Amino acid sequence: MAHQVNLEYLSRVVFEEKDLLFPDSVVGTDSHITMVNGLGILGWGVGGIETEAVMLGLPASLTLPEVVGCELTGSSNPFVTSIDVVLGITKHLRQVGVAGKFVEFFGSGVSQLSIVDRTTIANMCPEYGAILSFFPVDNVTLKHLEHTGFDKAKLKSMETYLKAVKLFRNDQDNSREPEYSQVIQINLNSIVPSVSGPKRPQDRVALTDMKSDFQACLNEKVGFKGFQIAAEKQNDIVSIHYEGSEYKLSHGSVVIAAVISCTNNCNPSVMLAAGLLAKKAVEAGLHVKPYIRTSLSPGSGMVTHYLSSSGVLPYLSKLGFEIVGYGCSTCVGNTAPLSEAVLNAVKQGDLVTCGVLSGNKNFEGRLCDCVRANYLASPPLVVAYAIAGTVNIDFQTEPLGTDATGRNIYLHDIWPSREEVHQIEEEHVVLSMFKALKEKTEMGNKRWNSLEVPDSVLFPWDLKSTYIRCPSFFDKLTKEPVALQPIENAHVLLYLGDSVTTDHISPAGSIARSSPAAKYLTNRGLTPREFNSYGARRGNDAVMTRGTFANIKLFNKFIGKPAPKTVHFPSGQTLDVFEAAELYQKEGIPLIILAGKKYGSGNSRDWAAKGPYLLGVKAVLAESYEKIHKDHLIGIGIAPLQFLPGENADSLGLSGRETFSLTFPEELSPGVTLNIKTSTGKVFSVIASFENDVEITLFKHGGLLNFVARKFS
Repeated sequence: MAHQVNLEYLSRVVFEEKDLLFPDSVVGTDSHITMVNGLGILGWGVGGIETEAVMLGLPASLTLPEVVGCELTGSSNPFVTSIDVVLGITKHLRQVGVAGKFVEFFGSGVSQLSIVDRTTIANMCPEYGAILSFFPVDNVTLKHLEHTGFDKAKLKSMETYLKAVKLFRNDQDNSREPEYSQVIQINLNSIVPSVSGPKRPQDRVALTDMKSDFQACLNEKVGFKGFQIAAEKQNDIVSIHYEGSEYKLSHGSVVIAAVISCTNNCNPSVMLAAGLLAKKAVEAGLHVKPYIRTSLSPGSGMVTHYLSSSGVLPYLSKLGFEIVGYGCSTCVGNTAPLSEAVLNAVKQGDLVTCGVLSGNKNFEGRLCDCVRANYLASPPLVVAYAIAGTVNIDFQTEPLGTDATGRNIYLHDIWPSREEVHQIEEEHVVLSMFKALKEKTEMGNKRWNSLEVPDSVLFPWDLKSTYIRCPSFFDKLTKEPVALQPIENAHVLLYLGDSVTTDHISPAGSIARSSPAAKYLTNRGLTPREFNSYGARRGNDAVMTRGTFANIKLFNKFIGKPAPKTVHFPSGQTLDVFEAAELYQKEGIPLIILAGKKYGSGNSRDWAAKGPYLLGVKAVLAESYEKIHKDHLIGIGIAPLQFLPGENADSLGLSGRETFSLTFPEELSPGVTLNIKTSTGKVFSVIASFENDVEITLFKHGGLLNFVARKFS
């Protein structure tokens, strides 16, 4: 995974082979691959299914995208962190609309950004839908590479080459900027300290507006921001007893606080800022309430190294931020269970409690099914909100707490200055970090190299394992080509709205005790403590299929409220999605999904395509798609159908209770129009959302696996 490896260690920026120089580039399988664009290396991530296709001989296809120029001007104020810049740019680009496009940054403001700032911004491009966000090499890049140990002679050669081929950004001459398909402008002066939430990363809230915004969310009807709490219940307080003391919970109480550095907070400056703030807080006598589930998840051992060498790690520990591991943790739901006292209080008062984390995903229910409001914040703000114990606070006018003398301590009293952070960063990060990395690499990982590996051509499946098993994809493979089969009298499994994320489709978090996946594991002798998470069990298709559409926040219009349920129309029963799909498959009835705009947004998760495929879904009909997810659907053999512009299920008068039939022509072509006929006699046209011949080839073979079966048979 990209966030576990220092980019500078792997990157070359310019390759030299047999006296030939050419630019570095990368296509990877991790959503964090785009970070490398901050070093001036063109790179983007593709999904697992597409990657498997490349490994087996198919090219990775990409329709030539538009290139959007994003001009940065001005400079940010001293209280703005890199995450504030990231969230500000993310919101702006999301509003403008850059899905499926390349973004290139230019302008005087680019020179104000360090390399770690640039990689942080580039890393968030999946959140605003861009394929990649590119920062050309300039003097800032060269200086950074020199500090990280690049050979000076190679740097000189690199600079000469990039200038010769006009790939070097000259920050002194803005008159020769490239031509772009579109130009947008962002003034860094306009960006203020902020957080994002409570349910989506693009919903940015200025820190000064946080208290009023949260109160507005309580009032708003249930939606992307609202919780619709009755006015007379908004001030409810529930007392809890925890570790011998009494505490009070209310709407806005923080119950999860996670400092994470693997994604949009890979920037050392914000991690050090969190450590310095913790140090000042401890010295002022501030503390974090013990019932708050605090954690520290460094993106790599290097983060632990510089937090330790700078002396701030013990202070984070004193506030409860202990290192819990280096993999994906809180932001994918791998959070230690909240105490029973907290869980009971949340249920008793129907409280909107909060999680605050420095990750890049905060979809509702992702952290914990009982935590309804989740905010993305910079690491120092995560620590600050943990100390405050609530998001319902105005940091400008309300204190975090009091010191031993009873004096009020405000956020500005313990907020580290940019100069403090920069000094520690220079002393403890750049040179020492890369020296330690080099020494560690030269030593090698003896434990990894000593692992025993079975000597066999094929993987030896353990039939007793509940983590890894031979997937049922292979049960239906055919060696002979099969003509494209029509979809006849298909029922609608789910009728969904806009912005259905891959989290809704294939959750990665904890396995609910009443879910079909939990029943499967229980029947195999596991206790709830042993369930682990969907992310940990992605090697077991039986668990992942049962987890498909198992997100408790899934809003199916057939049900009318958030729940992982649907209607099995032949019987009229309301069932778990898996159970309904299982009945449909026994009856030989094909399935489709109706959806709105941006279907499949979020993480590039291949199980969000594999799961529906195993449920018997033959097609998805949506207003628009997130590109990577649409590629996954094609790769697994599910038809991505798109309503004509301006049309949707509502405008066509579809209830979702009809059955649907369509036939594919023998000669499919990109963007071909197909006719769908319903059981009510309605006929309407849709677009087969294929972009090129490679996608059509995969789909016509029934997906990647059938293609492989025929190629190697």
